[in-house]
Amino acid sequence: MNPRVFVLALSTFSFGSSAFIFAGLLESMAVDLGVSTGAVGQLQTAYVLTSALAGPPLAMLLGRRERKAVLLTALGAAVVFSLFCMFAANFSQLLVLRAILGGIAALAGPAASTMAASLVPPERRGSAMATVMGGMTIAFLLGIPLGSVVGAAFGWRSTFALSALLSVIAFAAVAVFIPRVEAPAPVRGGKLAIGVAAPLWAATFLAFGANMTISTYIAPIIRLQTGITGAGVGAFQLVIGVGSFVGLWLGGRSADRGKGGLSVALGFLALAVGAGLHELELLGGAPEGAATYAVVCLAILIAATALFSIMPVVQTRLVEALPTAAPMALALNGSAASFGQGLGGGLGGAMLTNYSAPALTTAAMAVAVIGAIFWAATSGRVKQVAAA
Repeated sequence: MNPRVFVLALSTFSFGSSAFIFAGLLESMAVDLGVSTGAVGQLQTAYVLTSALAGPPLAMLLGRRERKAVLLTALGAAVVFSLFCMFAANFSQLLVLRAILGGIAALAGPAASTMAASLVPPERRGSAMATVMGGMTIAFLLGIPLGSVVGAAFGWRSTFALSALLSVIAFAAVAVFIPRVEAPAPVRGGKLAIGVAAPLWAATFLAFGANMTISTYIAPIIRLQTGITGAGVGAFQLVIGVGSFVGLWLGGRSADRGKGGLSVALGFLALAVGAGLHELELLGGAPEGAATYAVVCLAILIAATALFSIMPVVQTRLVEALPTAAPMALALNGSAASFGQGLGGGLGGAMLTNYSAPALTTAAMAVAVIGAIFWAATSGRVKQVAAA
């Protein structure tokens, strides 16, 4: 693997950490800002929604710009606005600043992915893009927990200083080690491009929808399954990082070897299996204690592995099918992922509020099965159209 691809992963690590850097400090932020804990949670909602909505127009606006310049601009802007967040006078200012950061993140992701694809031979694109996505995984394992530690020691505002520092490190690494990557020539035949890309965007939407229906509410689910709350939930969440590493490796290799169609179908089915294991435990499956902990960890591991095995395949197919429109295609794929998170959060919340936790896991299984059926019906046609 080209070492420069690992440098690009620093950018996704910095933005991934920034997205959730204050996650462990919601209550102290609420007290300081004079709002409810639920209101502070909307800082993340603003980030995700702006990322989903701003990604495509920003990609269109800057699609002809040299890729390194775009990524450096995004990282530089992230430094500035993270520091603004640190000194925000009130909740309203912080909400606006977080929304702006979401838009900046939407610009950075496609830039890093297209650069990674250009730095390796075609047969290594899947692994390269999986490596860039791996920066997000490291954010869950290191960046976000580090934010909780720093915030607990120095106050929640210090987490935004940490976020700015991570962006500075990524900026310096990209500036020194990454060469210029020119944008592709203008795209022609947009109708065909949409026909190829739309099913891939839909697959991303359904995969994130199935996963986030459960992941958004993992804390209450784990409490009902095991009785564990608070910091103990974090131990289970670490399994997500392990699963994401495994999934990215599997998905990258599948994409490199041209076996992505099968791996995506298996990924959707694995999402359904993970949801099913969660439901079995909610209904009193394994004996209490170690057996229950093992099944819950297995369910989390399977779901995380499944989701992250799907993404490299989808991204690689988008770049291969639409080489001249890759920045826009990847930006819209990022929007699909964000909207999928919204679907999962809304669907899971409705099931949990109006029915029960097992209804939530049943809904997740249903979305995963729909995804598998959809992929089986469309992946072959998309591959044929792309080849043409």
